[in-house]
Amino acid sequence: MTSKATTINTGSQPLGFAQHNHGACMSEALAAAEARCAAGGLRFTPVRRKVLEILLQDHRALGAYSILDRLREEGFGSQPPVAYRALDFLVANGLAHKIERLNAFIACVHTHHSHTPAFMICRLCDAVAEALSTTARGVLHDAAHATGFHIERAVIEAEGICPGCTEKAQA
Repeated sequence: MTSKATTINTGSQPLGFAQHNHGACMSEALAAAEARCAAGGLRFTPVRRKVLEILLQDHRALGAYSILDRLREEGFGSQPPVAYRALDFLVANGLAHKIERLNAFIACVHTHHSHTPAFMICRLCDAVAEALSTTARGVLHDAAHATGFHIERAVIEAEGICPGCTEKAQA
């Protein structure tokens, strides 16, 4: 979103579509990542930090090669493992998610706790908003429990049109 926006998301609207102070959003997310890594004894290397910064820039999912191009521009390595290792670290530690439909990655906006993410993906502009999925946690986990299935990971992805693209279409 834009850095001119002044309202901060309070959780009622998924952050990717909400007007908010994007500078503060990025700063808070990076500080939370640093704190999480410090608390867990994890190395938040300059490359990992830069990849997270890249993912936080636009609230859009990015493919590994787009991330690699940006890393190259910033003077980091130019080999695919550089991006993939950083992305693997971020996903494994709850700082980013993989959007399966887009084969791309996005920064997690709910790093303060473990959760089942639900993503709304705009089919026109590829903006992605992450929401906490209480329905998935309840219904899906109940169904799994009833069958004896143990869920290790669940991701919900919904495709549609974001508020910004809807406004443009109506103008």
